Amino acid sequence: MIAHALSVDVEDWFQVLNMSGHIDRGRWGEFELRCVESSKRLLDLFARRDAKATFFCLGWVAERAPGLVAEIAAAGHEIGSHGYDHRLLHELGRDGFRQELEGTNRILLDACGTSPRAFRACTWSVTSKTPWAFEELAAAGFEVDSSIYPIRHPDYGVRGAPSSPYRVEVGSRDLLELPPLCWDVLGRRIPVGGGGYLRLFPLQMLRQGLAQQESRNAPGCVYLHPWEVDPEQPRQQLGGLRGFRHYVNLGKTMKKLDRLLADFRFTTVAEALAQFGPSWRAKLPAFRANELLG
Repeated sequence: MIAHALSVDVEDWFQVLNMSGHIDRGRWGEFELRCVESSKRLLDLFARRDAKATFFCLGWVAERAPGLVAEIAAAGHEIGSHGYDHRLLHELGRDGFRQELEGTNRILLDACGTSPRAFRACTWSVTSKTPWAFEELAAAGFEVDSSIYPIRHPDYGVRGAPSSPYRVEVGSRDLLELPPLCWDVLGRRIPVGGGGYLRLFPLQMLRQGLAQQESRNAPGCVYLHPWEVDPEQPRQQLGGLRGFRHYVNLGKTMKKLDRLLADFRFTTVAEALAQFGPSWRAKLPAFRANELLG
């Protein structure tokens, strides 16, 4: 039975892109850090279902809750980097991104004793605007990236990117790229594997996406955020589509996730990609950054 990748982006409700026009970054320290308790709810669920996950942690959160990072690692989960404070990569620029990677790696190393080897960019912001991202990730020692959403979206996405794992060649080495779960059906690609898609779409669509990845002899990648299992979080007047995306079905996330974990086997990003052996990796399609990102 194939083990799929389960991942959690450890950030709080006030840090997401949908809130950026309503809550200034300088006010973050005013809010209760609710993601600690909601992350622990996820840890309890994963333990009950014998599932492992990669927790992509913000350095900002890890600085304030190093005990949470240590608890996640002690439970056998993988610690990945989500950058420091949820800035889009093209806003950081290449030098800023390099500094952010170094700083966040130090914070996570101090918290759990190991440096992260997997990275996920804020809001899937490895795009055509950031062709230098892979070079910086490789230089910082990362082995796996999960930052490219192979769809078209107003805020992110690389539409022509593969929906199954592949390699990105960086000089003499390469990084494995693990896309979030999509379901390719009737000539269309439907994102189903996490965030608002997980909360909105019927569970059967996620099952179809995971089954499709199994038919390709590859793992799918499901993701969510601690705030998505926190329906009591403070509400903001977001309005429109952004408000719908953030608040839809928050009260149903845990139940849906529990059912999904009962139906499929889930593990960390590293273990999901390692389960097939080195020969599988060598056969994955390979791209240069300029080919992939255009």
